[in-house]
Amino acid sequence: MSLPRGIRNNNPGNIRWGSNWQGLVPQDKRTDKSFCQFKDSIHGLRAMVKIMFTYRDKYGLNTVESIIHRYAPPNENNTQGYIMRVCTTLGVLPKQTINLSNSVLIELVRAITAVENGNLYYHYYSTELIERAIELAKN
Repeated sequence: MSLPRGIRNNNPGNIRWGSNWQGLVPQDKRTDKSFCQFKDSIHGLRAMVKIMFTYRDKYGLNTVESIIHRYAPPNENNTQGYIMRVCTTLGVLPKQTINLSNSVLIELVRAITAVENGNLYYHYYSTELIERAIELAKN
């Protein structure tokens, strides 16, 4: 069985090309025209966390509904279904304010990974790896 695209690309959040993220594969090694490819999974996880921090700090997004609506817009996703899956995982309501503490971020990253790549991949990345990615994103 082939791994999902996001896992193969070390990009579990299926982040599209655009920003010059740390840890991207060199340009001559890129094979995916739509989604970023990272050298390793920690950089893909870090990018996802950085996006969550940007949504909070720059745009004031602090609910699952507002975060996912921007992250996975309706023009290319079933955004309502995505929101509900993430809310179920986090145990919150769509409009409930969430604090991006490490414990919430770990579950948010896992929930996004599961929606983007399939439920089998919810625990694909260890808590320790996600925690390291969060620390890298903070620096």
